[in-house]
Amino acid sequence: MSERTVLVAEDDAHVREALERALRFEGYVVVGVRDGAAALAGIDEHTPDVIVLDVSMPFVDGLTVCRRLRARGDRTPVLILTARGDVGDRVDGLDAGADDYLAKPFALDELLARLRALLRRVEDPEVGRLELDDLTLDLASRDVNRGDRLIELTPTEFEILVMLMRNAGVVLHRPFIYSEIWGYESDTSSKALDVHIRLLRRKLEAAGEDRVLHTVHGVGYVLRPASTETP
Repeated sequence: MSERTVLVAEDDAHVREALERALRFEGYVVVGVRDGAAALAGIDEHTPDVIVLDVSMPFVDGLTVCRRLRARGDRTPVLILTARGDVGDRVDGLDAGADDYLAKPFALDELLARLRALLRRVEDPEVGRLELDDLTLDLASRDVNRGDRLIELTPTEFEILVMLMRNAGVVLHRPFIYSEIWGYESDTSSKALDVHIRLLRRKLEAAGEDRVLHTVHGVGYVLRPASTETP
């Protein structure tokens, strides 16, 4: 596998430099910047494979950077760094299109594991096509459509949808989804999965289409044809 490039946007010089050293030691090419404006410029110049964004940065904050990337169709995986205990930042980050979040202070091993999990989602694309009613998903191109409408998904939303489509009609429990999607020990009591599901459902129904993604309260989620929807 060729070297992977990580862009780290963090205004705290000590944190940024420590991350740069650790990531280079792990074999990554690292681009470090101190604010959101420099992050946007660095993304355009270096085309990173994965992005680490601090939420609180001068000039342009991390959430704005993420929203701008998604608005222009950039699907590069994004990991946001948030203040410990600030649930609002975490939910807002996922709502802005981030794929994962990590609260400060964090363990370096966990950050590296999360980056590996994000990169696995965009490497070695599978070939094939999944279908459910008018919902289609191309594994190679990563295109998702409802009828003729193209749906833009983040890498994490895409992987969740792949799992649900492959198991259509089967209720997938929350701990199983966390384990399969994130690939590391995760806090299944967090709201990360709920936010991803909410955003995914919103995108799948954006043009008024029938609901196919359902919540089984206290258990998990299931994808089923609209024709089998139960009251």
